[in-house]
Amino acid sequence: MIKKVLIANRSEIALRIIRACRELGIKTVAVYSTSDKTSLHVRFADEAVCIGPPAGKESYLKIHSVISAALITGADAIHPGYGFLAENEVFAEICGEVGIKFIGPTPDSIARMGNKSAAKETMRSAGVPVIPGSEGTVDTLEEAELLAQVIGYPVMIKAVAGGGGKGMRFIFSADDLERGYTMARNEAEAAFGNSAVYLEKFVEEPRHIEIQVFGDQFGNAVHLNERDCSIQRRHQKLIEEAPSAIMTPELRAAMGEAAIRAVKAVNYEGAGTIEFLVDKHRNFYFMEMNTRIQVEHTVTEESIDVDLVKEQLRIASGLPLSLVTTEPHHHAIECRINAEDPYNNFRPSPGMITSLHFPGGHGVRVDSHIYQGYSIPPYYDSLVAKLITFAPTREEAIAKMRRALDEFIIEGISTTIPFHRKMMDNPDFISGNFDTKYLDTHDWKE
Repeated sequence: MIKKVLIANRSEIALRIIRACRELGIKTVAVYSTSDKTSLHVRFADEAVCIGPPAGKESYLKIHSVISAALITGADAIHPGYGFLAENEVFAEICGEVGIKFIGPTPDSIARMGNKSAAKETMRSAGVPVIPGSEGTVDTLEEAELLAQVIGYPVMIKAVAGGGGKGMRFIFSADDLERGYTMARNEAEAAFGNSAVYLEKFVEEPRHIEIQVFGDQFGNAVHLNERDCSIQRRHQKLIEEAPSAIMTPELRAAMGEAAIRAVKAVNYEGAGTIEFLVDKHRNFYFMEMNTRIQVEHTVTEESIDVDLVKEQLRIASGLPLSLVTTEPHHHAIECRINAEDPYNNFRPSPGMITSLHFPGGHGVRVDSHIYQGYSIPPYYDSLVAKLITFAPTREEAIAKMRRALDEFIIEGISTTIPFHRKMMDNPDFISGNFDTKYLDTHDWKE
């Protein structure tokens, strides 16, 4: 079994990993920037090492500093969490070169699934449904025009190295193509240093449904059902739930089988997520694979009562999978509580928390690194807490979420709690009648 884990991350996910390690008797090492000196992950780890100034590129993204911290403290494994270096194949490869276990997939798997165009071709070869589109990059406007005519408008132009909606444009007619193509390439170059784009059919009324998967070093693979992540703003997830309100046993089985084929196609090890778009006719299409634990892993945990981080640690220690596919026995909902002002276009709201009260009670979980007197730094993602409720039915889980949001007090900064409270009373959300464009076409304040 792994003896000591360095967590190459910060905030709530670092604290989440520390808790799992402690329960398994594994020592932990926190790394932190100077602005995170007072963060709880630093306080609760067995050891802590400062790795640089506040900017991520000078601390959490600096591979040399993270590796040095692991070697100095004698860590035999590194857990990257999500974000930062979690899907960096170079980092994973260097870990192996210096004799440190990277808790995640192999560098080859990360590389194969990190390039969206290559991933799509891999999935097509494995018999996983993919969205009609280019078989590789679209390098000229003329190529884009010809392909768009063949598959039909509307289409999407997406950055090969993209994420978070960067380098993405929706094209509804031939008149819009030249401008959208140019803007997508320019934005991709600025955001990722790679202007390559591909083109695919735009799926109408799409639901964002992802399948949690695990693989081990012995070729075993399992899926742990779906999560619905369709409530989004600018392609950033805000509310996630498991199971999905649109799911049927037949669709779950088909999507699960496709996800297993995807895992085995790349000899995948550890936790991953196969993300699909599901159209209004319940046709599903591969979108991308996230080769890491996800923010919303909590709703899977509570819907089937498992600990996914502990399973990551076991698999990284060379043990076979201990999880099996099982039907959800709870409905779980997660609201991402961000330090943002929802009444001011979700503007970031860093600053000191002057008063704090977490909700509690049966079926309520809070994953957070904040405390009264803690200052939210302006340098990182604005997520300050994940509020999860779970119950035997979706209706009960929503009712618990309403109650929990009413109890949740964070003062000194603006948060997205008012947005979530409104959504829990939204008739369309309650009925499950929404898609990924819902917040673009509806006013949540009404």
